[in-house]
Amino acid sequence: MATLYTNGMIITVDQHRRVIRNGFILVQGNQIVAIDPTQALPSLTLPPNMRRVDLNRSIVIPGLINGHVHLIQSLIWVSCTIWPLEVALEGEDGYVAAKLAMAEMLKTGTTCFLEPMLPVSADLGRVTTAVQETGIRACLGTLVKVPRSTTQGILADARDRQAERMSGENAVAAHRQHHGSCNDRLHVWMAAETPRGADEAGFVAIGKASREHDIRITMHLSESFKDFKMIRRSYDVTPAQFCRNVGITGPHVVLAHMAHLDASVDLDMLQADGANIVHNPTSNAKLGDGIAPIPELLGRDINICLGTDGAPCNNAHDLFRDMHTAGIIHKGRLRDASVMPAEQVIEMATINGAKALGVDRDLGKKADFVVLTPTGLSMAPFDESRVGHGGIHPATIVVHSCTGRDVDRVVVDGREVVREGALVEIDEEQLNQDARATIRRLQQRADIQAQPAKMN
Repeated sequence: MATLYTNGMIITVDQHRRVIRNGFILVQGNQIVAIDPTQALPSLTLPPNMRRVDLNRSIVIPGLINGHVHLIQSLIWVSCTIWPLEVALEGEDGYVAAKLAMAEMLKTGTTCFLEPMLPVSADLGRVTTAVQETGIRACLGTLVKVPRSTTQGILADARDRQAERMSGENAVAAHRQHHGSCNDRLHVWMAAETPRGADEAGFVAIGKASREHDIRITMHLSESFKDFKMIRRSYDVTPAQFCRNVGITGPHVVLAHMAHLDASVDLDMLQADGANIVHNPTSNAKLGDGIAPIPELLGRDINICLGTDGAPCNNAHDLFRDMHTAGIIHKGRLRDASVMPAEQVIEMATINGAKALGVDRDLGKKADFVVLTPTGLSMAPFDESRVGHGGIHPATIVVHSCTGRDVDRVVVDGREVVREGALVEIDEEQLNQDARATIRRLQQRADIQAQPAKMN
């Protein structure tokens, strides 16, 4: 069935940054077949039996793309317990955690995401089921563990006990089995672990396998200053040099964090090699990791997208919060209010994310979009009739005033998955109950509790 959405203020995020003050979107199947000002409607041949939805001058944006989110950490929330609790996952645990994260993302306007480090304990098959049930668009990075010839000076990782089940061969097999499923809403990636002293040859093998099998790859890199120093100490290189040396670079690669770089080397190298970088401003700030030099990277035409990271270092999967944070911290760091304008931040959360995840050919074609109702008190000065005539630009409202609570409707692959702010096909209360029961089992199984005196 076709659906005609009318009377919306559409932020197109096209190359001209057009805003259609009163426009319509015609959806047939999972495709957008027309998006234009309302005055163009009379000249359009509309399909029969078409459903009509009046958006009542709400703001419409492309679906948000979360370039870095740890699904199963949705149940954990305490950074120092992540790996032991991940290892303790059994049965339906990974499915419940993943579905919880996906549900929150959908309710807050995210239509597509990249999971950057899915361990074998999460059970990829069950996570795939959660993708199918929620209707979200997903890129699942299956974790590949790298051999260690020494453990001296290397951060202990409880997941090493399951390393033999997280090989490059297993990642290739997972890609072969699941990639393109869920009506091509699900893509399988390889996820290299953070280079913290593991053997360089293992990373070379991952880079080679990704190229040979045409599998996209993501890797955490230089998240903290300790990571930056460890790369220098273990491999005698900068972060960008490490990527080039092991062959994990290029347009098919997404590098997470990159908060600490050698500006004299890395900026030129990253620009030349064409990799994508995902900025996680809330996570990096909460953990005290630092602030990535995003305006400087953007100035080199390096593609930058946005991520929330995991729940322990963000406490939410609401990408609107990260848009706002990204839009203000760099102004303060550089003492320049002109950097990171709202239009650029929206691009980072949409078209840049699509490019990074390799789905940019579908942006504006596949029917993935979000409808916002900017009616809260904080948005009272916004008057849609004044846009273009001295009023507040809607991009400013989206980035600096809206939150996920302002999401009214979400469409993914042509299907409404959120309507009037509620999930259409997911029982939220049951999911909440399942999540609470699951984390209690996990904590008992791993004999781990959240630290009582650290309220973060």
